[in-house]
Formats: sequence, C-alpha cells, structure tokens
Amino acid sequence: MKRRTLITTGLAACTVGVTPLLAEGSEALEIEVNPTFDPNAPRIVPIQAGVLPYELHLDPSRFALYWTLPDGMAIRYAVGVGRPGLYEAGVFHVGAKREWPPWTPTPSMIERSPELYARYADGMPGGPNNPLGARALYLFTPERGDTFLRIHGTNEPRTIGTAVSNGCARLVNEQIIELYERVPLGTRVFLYPQV
Repeated sequence: MKRRTLITTGLAACTVGVTPLLAEGSEALEIEVNPTFDPNAPRIVPIQAGVLPYELHLDPSRFALYWTLPDGMAIRYAVGVGRPGLYEAGVFHVGAKREWPPWTPTPSMIERSPELYARYADGMPGGPNNPLGARALYLFTPERGDTFLRIHGTNEPRTIGTAVSNGCARLVNEQIIELYERVPLGTRVFLYPQV
C-alpha cells in the first residue's frame, strides 16, 4: 500500500456567477491507497456550502467535473477539456441526451483542421469508434439553443486530464454511462473559466 494525499482545497471564484465549489479550507485527506488505485476514478468530495444539489460544475484547471449532491458533497469525475481558445465558460443546461450519439464536426472544426475532419462533414454514426463515445449530454443556452458543446464519453482514456478537445468535456465511457443515468434534462451546468 502507498500513501497518497488527496487535496480538497477551494476553487478560485469564477466569473460565471457561482461561488467557489470545493469546501474552502478543507484539509488534505490522508488515505491508504492500493497501488492499483485509479486516480481518475470518481470519488465523493466536500463542496462549498450553499451550492445546490443536482448540478454539474466543471473546473478545467483541475480537469474535474462535479455532480453536486445534498449535504455539501459531490461526485468528482476526472475529465479532458477543450484546448485554450476553444473552451467556453458559462452557464448552460442539458437540453438533450443521447446514447451512442452520432457526431458531425462543426464547420469551424473542418475549417481549422480539414485533414482531420473534412471526411466526416456528413457525420459519423454512433458506436465505439465515434469521438462522442457511449453517451453525450448536449449543452444549451436560452439565447443560442444548442451550443454544440457536449459532455461526452471517449474511448481514448489517455486524453483525460488534458486540454485537447474542440471545446467539449470528456469522460471515459464507463463513467459517462454512469453519470448519464444521474443527470436529467434541464440540469444546470456551470463551466468555470480556464486559468
């Protein structure tokens, strides 16, 4: 067994109108960890008092997505996020959900990288090789409708903990399947700014 310190310090306040998410001043939790422990496995963490339950909060600087629970707790998932310049902070809601969703690159993706995306201009059906993975939560705003931002699965677990996507947040397929079942349509989603 190895010792590992899990730090649950406060998030920096963000500009999307929410309070810091993790409980401020939380002390490091010393726990015994099996050498096969997966640091990307979901875990329960304390959050700032007053944060409403049953919301999603994404902190790109920690590569962490939080599903808030009652009693000041949340489930923390490790995620990959959008590259600088493509990530978009703001307040959204889950406007649609899909199992094994189809995928079509946006016109701006094709323009930026035609060698990667032009061949998929007519779309790609859902399935194990699809970039959206096993499940997707579609982020909407009242003003724009579908923003083309997604919280989705991936079959490339090596991208978790990195900023490589075209703006979306990704979880490993097993975790997005579990999260998908928890998150109803209309759920508020807070994407914190990259720092």
